[in-house]
Amino acid sequence: MLQPLNPRMAATFAPPVMEARRWLEGVAFPADRPLINVSQAAPVEPPPPALRQAIAEAALNEDAAHLYGPVLGMPELRAEVASQWSAAYGGEIAAGQVAITSGCNQAFCAVLATLAGEGDEVILPTPWYFNHKMWLDMSGVKTVPLACGDGLVPDPEAAAALITDRTRAIVLVSPNNPGGAEYPAEVIRAFHDLARARGIALIVDETYRDFDSRDGRPHDLFADPDWGQSFIHLYSFSKAYRLTGHRVGAIVASAARLAEVEKFLDTVAICPNQLGQRAALWGMRNLGQWLAGERAEILDRRAAMIEGFPRLDGWRLLGCGAYFAYAEHPFEIASDQVAQRLVREAGVLMLPGTMFQPATAAEGARQMRIAFANIDRAGIGQLFTRLEGLAI
Repeated sequence: MLQPLNPRMAATFAPPVMEARRWLEGVAFPADRPLINVSQAAPVEPPPPALRQAIAEAALNEDAAHLYGPVLGMPELRAEVASQWSAAYGGEIAAGQVAITSGCNQAFCAVLATLAGEGDEVILPTPWYFNHKMWLDMSGVKTVPLACGDGLVPDPEAAAALITDRTRAIVLVSPNNPGGAEYPAEVIRAFHDLARARGIALIVDETYRDFDSRDGRPHDLFADPDWGQSFIHLYSFSKAYRLTGHRVGAIVASAARLAEVEKFLDTVAICPNQLGQRAALWGMRNLGQWLAGERAEILDRRAAMIEGFPRLDGWRLLGCGAYFAYAEHPFEIASDQVAQRLVREAGVLMLPGTMFQPATAAEGARQMRIAFANIDRAGIGQLFTRLEGLAI
């Protein structure tokens, strides 16, 4: 018999990617039609050889790479983020306003732990990133969904109508996971002004900033001398440098906020992965040109998705950007059933919209997320070939 279980944990849904992987059990994929896996938004290839060499040399030659380090991260990495982000966003960020975390998921959890507690509320645009919803559920924080219309860009005025005296934060993800939408700078600014006026935090998760199709800075919030009053920025090195297994993320926030974040991080992980931090620092200093090539490739795959969608009768592309296409399917059954049948009948694994919407949102049953970053243009063509004319 299972021992006593925290009821909030029991009520939190199972990790969606792990659930989807279980759909593969017992299904055979012939050599001439291997599985096309568009379910997870993470690089499947290792870091480039030069970065792996740098990691190996650090492991062999730096004793400190194997020891506890500062809770908020390596000073050199914090300073590098502050310097590069100040230049990229046209603002002033100090090293003391940067914390390094064990991935961006931990960054989100740490920040929310300092902002919201039992009975508080946080506004999430839908479709939402499911791990954000999971953490709020585990923490006893009420998630307030903010439905997005066509284009999947949230409306600040609609958000304003949802704010109560228990609201502690609004969370944006841009470029968006799962929707792919790139939020206009003026929209992000409007959300910031709303948050500041109402005394709440604006959290912007920019995990996929390196693959934004637009040139120039995605917003101007760091140009405000008092940006730390309301704005909190989250980032992941996993996508930029293929460091998913090393778990390296970042928070940029006021020094006062990071003093509270430090309590959470010290309790959970003590310090970020030391080799991962060194890898991120080496990547920031040496892989700018390589990362530009990675971005160009992702943008080409994005273009292939947009070009190919007209082949699919009845499907409607709702958003496309960074690693994701988000679409409506034409079938009579719900998207979770569609996803499981796609595995068996088309050799395709993708996630249903039911994983990114509230249970009460009917639109989730009509939507699918396609994470295309790990299939090239030819693979995307094959994906459309398998979906074309499929009867479910």
